[in-house]
Amino acid sequence: MRKRPVALAALALCACAVLQRSQADVAAPPSVRPSVFNVRDFGAAGDGKALDTDAINRAISAAGAAGGGTVYFPAGTYAAFSIRLKSNITLHLDQGAVLLAAGAPQAGRGGAQPPPNRPGVGRVPVPGSPAAGPQAFDAAEPNDVGGNYQDFGHSHFHNSLIWGENLHDICIAGPGMIDGNSLSRGSGPANVGVGNKALALKLCRNVTLRDFSFYRGGWFSILATGVDTFTIDNIKIDTNRDGMDIDSCKNVRISNCYVNAPNDDGICLKSDFALGQARACENITISNCQVSGYAVGSLLDGTFDRSTVRAPDRDGPTGRIKFGTESNGGFKNIAISNCVFDHCRGLAFESVDGGPIEDIAVNNLTMRDIFNSPIFIRLGNRARGPANSTPVAQIRRITISNLSASGVNPEYPCLIAGLPDHPIEDVQISNVRIAYRGGGTAQQAAVVPPENPGGYPEPSMFGILPASAFYIRHVRNLEMHHVDATFDKPDARPPFVLSDVAGADFQHVYIPRFAGVPFFTLTKVTDFSTQHVNTIADTARDTVAQEAISK
Repeated sequence: MRKRPVALAALALCACAVLQRSQADVAAPPSVRPSVFNVRDFGAAGDGKALDTDAINRAISAAGAAGGGTVYFPAGTYAAFSIRLKSNITLHLDQGAVLLAAGAPQAGRGGAQPPPNRPGVGRVPVPGSPAAGPQAFDAAEPNDVGGNYQDFGHSHFHNSLIWGENLHDICIAGPGMIDGNSLSRGSGPANVGVGNKALALKLCRNVTLRDFSFYRGGWFSILATGVDTFTIDNIKIDTNRDGMDIDSCKNVRISNCYVNAPNDDGICLKSDFALGQARACENITISNCQVSGYAVGSLLDGTFDRSTVRAPDRDGPTGRIKFGTESNGGFKNIAISNCVFDHCRGLAFESVDGGPIEDIAVNNLTMRDIFNSPIFIRLGNRARGPANSTPVAQIRRITISNLSASGVNPEYPCLIAGLPDHPIEDVQISNVRIAYRGGGTAQQAAVVPPENPGGYPEPSMFGILPASAFYIRHVRNLEMHHVDATFDKPDARPPFVLSDVAGADFQHVYIPRFAGVPFFTLTKVTDFSTQHVNTIADTARDTVAQEAISK
């Protein structure tokens, strides 16, 4: 199909697209700009009523046949079912362009759809309407090699608004929006024709996402599995379940993103068995991002509605940065820096399916209004993987520094918990200030939490904990220095409870004392030392069976 001239105002092409042109080049006729494919030239109406699936896929096919190019969406609302990416393609959503998941809104996890004043479009074509084009999302493809060890949503990719598999050099750029209005938040194999992801990528390389927004992304706004050399920059996600799941990927940069996900995780690294092998998530940076648990839609409309106080699992709103739960391949060589958590859960590192977590550096985090542990490190043994070949995990070499948190739920102190005979190793925590709400009781201080080795990893898995600041169990080689905590109300639990810990050094720790409450409670602890810990004398213990240290 011959392309008409297109008036593009400063088209923002990302790094994976063609080189940026001058204004004169952008306004040039098609013969000079063979790499720009306007979806309206291929029959897209962009009116939010007609189905534009076929037109968009024709434009992508034409770009692919030409060796690559930019598929351009001018302002308008493009209702579509599954969009199939190709290599060497950029989708460019211009200002005012909305790519809308066609069909009726789906029920499922995450509660009711947002009220009508949120961003998006109300009237959407539904399957069976007279509009031309496909009447359903692509079916979930078979996954015989790895489909049994993670949830349905992780195991399939084609049942999505946008998907790509075994591609290279692809980009989606803004400043428009992807609205998953009809996407399900938890459909299974019986829901043929239902989409449950806004964007799904499998086994791709050289991928860039930049400058656009996701709204109501279904089960996942972004599910990327086995995607290498992957850049996500300046993306806004305001969604009803997971924000972005980066699964078994290598060489990933996530920066300058806002992710609001009250009902599930915000930025989540995973390493499941969907590829039929245990593949690590490694060489990853997460920087300059904000995660939150505001009401769905209120990040994009600027109201930042803090009325959501529970996720579907009955704990507080989620919206955090997390490793796991799927963790067959593990997480290696990862740096997190300069990130903000607001009205959500805290930082979570979880390995329960056999993969290691190792060589992790975290620096400069601020947290406010936190519903569970600001720091949660859990080594468990759910062992969701092939029988007889899923070992107990390892967690080692984690450094966390310069963290400030306030308004923290008193039920959940920071929590570092391994397993008997499988300790978490080599953890250093420094320059940390945490303001807890306080109010813990003497009865809570007497609790001995269950081991719960195969339990789903959340701080709530152990119930209310007997420590007010840090609960540490089955750990080897722990260093903590320049750690402060405060409490809005007196707390009758010891600030630090250590159980089965070998090698623990505390320096320059200040936490207010409450009458009759020990500072440290030690059970089966070896090589323990303190220096400059507010009212506690410098202390050293080679071996402790049971001791409460108060002075």
